[in-house]
Amino acid sequence: MPVIKLSTQINAPVELCFDLSRSIDLHVDSMRHTNERAVAGVSQGLIGLGETVTWQARHFGIALKMTIKITGLMFATSFTDEQVKGPFKRLKHRHIFQYISPDKTLMLDEFDFESLFGVLGRMVDSLVLKSYLTQLLSQRNAVIKKSAEAMAKISLTG
Repeated sequence: MPVIKLSTQINAPVELCFDLSRSIDLHVDSMRHTNERAVAGVSQGLIGLGETVTWQARHFGIALKMTIKITGLMFATSFTDEQVKGPFKRLKHRHIFQYISPDKTLMLDEFDFESLFGVLGRMVDSLVLKSYLTQLLSQRNAVIKKSAEAMAKISLTG
């Protein structure tokens, strides 16, 4: 079972990074290249504990739908989303936020997934999906970082 681990240092307060990571609107912006949109559940604003969102997007030329649920949340520390319906056998994404200083945060991702179709799925996971999903998560984290740092800069100067 592949696990993707990413680390992103952000020059912004931990609470801001935490909220931007839960923002449906920012998620849509960060995944614009896949035409991803929220089609059911929480469709804008911040998603919270026990809430779901159904995403519709195009990956590898295929239209896909996936419903995720926030299964764990500790404010400004971590939250976990898990697929409840969709194209994976299993998908669990843990978002962790570490306070470094009042204006610095370390954002960590632990993205654990497994495709359907047994041995064939495991081959696809390691040969294609792990790299593809790492790139998607990295792009998303870059958008979160850019937004958080811009908002933090505005609050310092404004």
